[in-house]
Amino acid sequence: MTTTTTVDLFASALHFHPDGDVRAVERQMTSSPSGAWQIAAFHVETDADVHADHWEMHPDAEEAVCCLTGGFRLHFRPDAPGEAESVVRLRAGAAVIVPRGRWHRLELDAPSDLMSITLRDGTRLEKRIDTH
Repeated sequence: MTTTTTVDLFASALHFHPDGDVRAVERQMTSSPSGAWQIAAFHVETDADVHADHWEMHPDAEEAVCCLTGGFRLHFRPDAPGEAESVVRLRAGAAVIVPRGRWHRLELDAPSDLMSITLRDGTRLEKRIDTH
């Protein structure tokens, strides 16, 4: 008989491995050498909950950022100095695919539930330097 497992996605993440295994694991927001795709859900109340003061980048895969409830803005770092950030506004039920290697960050419009799906290998975070 096959055993089933219930997973609280707000407390853990799911890792989908190349061999077909799916495992519940502790969520990691930094680089993971597991070779697994991570699906994680988050309830966020403030910009601090989404590291709005940091840029994030995934060099080895695209990322799906999904708004389940609430709303937020996904900012993309400019490609060249002096250019403005581009912004995508997401509402409940919307998702955006962040291109591989593209620096991005979030800012909340309201308390939200969001989900991210990506390969975390090589993930990098950089402190945002405010240019205002």
